[in-house]
Amino acid sequence: MSSSDTTGQSGHLQQTPQQQTLALSIDLMRRDSVTPEDKHCQDVLVERLKPLDFNCEFMYFGDKETTAPNFDKNNAEVKNLWARRGTADPVVCFAGHTDVVPTGNVDNWKIPPFEPTVKDGFLWGRGAADMKTGIAAFTVAAENFVKKHPNHNGSIAMLITSDEEGPSINGTVKVVEALEARNEKITYCLVGEPSSTDTLGDIIKNGRRGSLGGILTVTGKQGHVAYPHLAVNPIHALLPALAEFTYTQWDSGNDFFPATSMQISNINGGTGANNVIPETVEVVFNFRFSTETTEEELRAKTHEILDRHFNDTEATYDIDWKLSGHPFLTAEGKLVDACKVAIKEVTGIDTTLSTSGGTSDGRFIAPTGAQVVELGVRNATIHQVDERVEIDDIGKLAQIYERMLEELLLD
Repeated sequence: MSSSDTTGQSGHLQQTPQQQTLALSIDLMRRDSVTPEDKHCQDVLVERLKPLDFNCEFMYFGDKETTAPNFDKNNAEVKNLWARRGTADPVVCFAGHTDVVPTGNVDNWKIPPFEPTVKDGFLWGRGAADMKTGIAAFTVAAENFVKKHPNHNGSIAMLITSDEEGPSINGTVKVVEALEARNEKITYCLVGEPSSTDTLGDIIKNGRRGSLGGILTVTGKQGHVAYPHLAVNPIHALLPALAEFTYTQWDSGNDFFPATSMQISNINGGTGANNVIPETVEVVFNFRFSTETTEEELRAKTHEILDRHFNDTEATYDIDWKLSGHPFLTAEGKLVDACKVAIKEVTGIDTTLSTSGGTSDGRFIAPTGAQVVELGVRNATIHQVDERVEIDDIGKLAQIYERMLEELLLD
């Protein structure tokens, strides 16, 4: 199937939702938009949305000059799309990202990652699950809904970035800041991330834990291992505090979130020689935290533990903190109800609410007051070699999204 199957309003609207979504998915997936590249994926969407009277606005953030001596690749210019049909409330926004993670060694793939292929009931290729089929599904849903209901209530919007799989500093967060500055509010937001586990629609994410990371550096005094009294071993000084971190209960969680977790992911120290006490040791750690605690409380408790253990030692410590996102929760309400109704009607199953997993761009949208949920295809192969998604699911997903629009924008 070629990208020509995605063009022509009169042509693709005569196809089934599965045919429509598959064709657009293939057109998007054949573009090697490894983060933070978009490779004209957003232009493809604009071609579909403008004939439906969407006002399409590209927003660029970051450093365009990539050859500057002090260029920071994490601050590379990012292309974002804000598209909106209508001016009234409520605003139902579909959010997603066109960037994908790197492929790794392409020789390990059964099918070339940017040659999307239908085989054995699956669509194979990078971005199949995360998340170009999700973008295709909500584009098709919007097309079919507008064709049937051109005078719907409220507004339909799309917020698309190419900076979700990367540092996430010039993408959705900047678009939301721009919208807030002009008092343009999102009422309901559906993030098309792959949320399903065993079957389409079995899980929707109605919240996410917060993510607070830190790099802890402990500094002592380098010396010979045979003369420890002339040195200060930063590793030895750190060990009691690390032990306390591992058994500390940060909170007990609640009905929606598990207890906050603190995990150490890396420890680096030593000179490489077995007879040298190192000067420093570095520990990388991360909190995934619930709504039962705050960033400030976690920082304070961490420092309290370290201060207590370092009080009687000559070693010192410093922490470089990074907050990736606060926890958010969309409790039972109109958006969650619309998801449940749509999933039940299309798939026949009852969905389960969950706040598990990592972070998503929903963390930037929820603080504005919007109701936010994540609903997409199965996540079994995301970021893996031979990423793929069931063909049957992508058409059903478009139907679910369309049914949600009916629940939210029709009387």
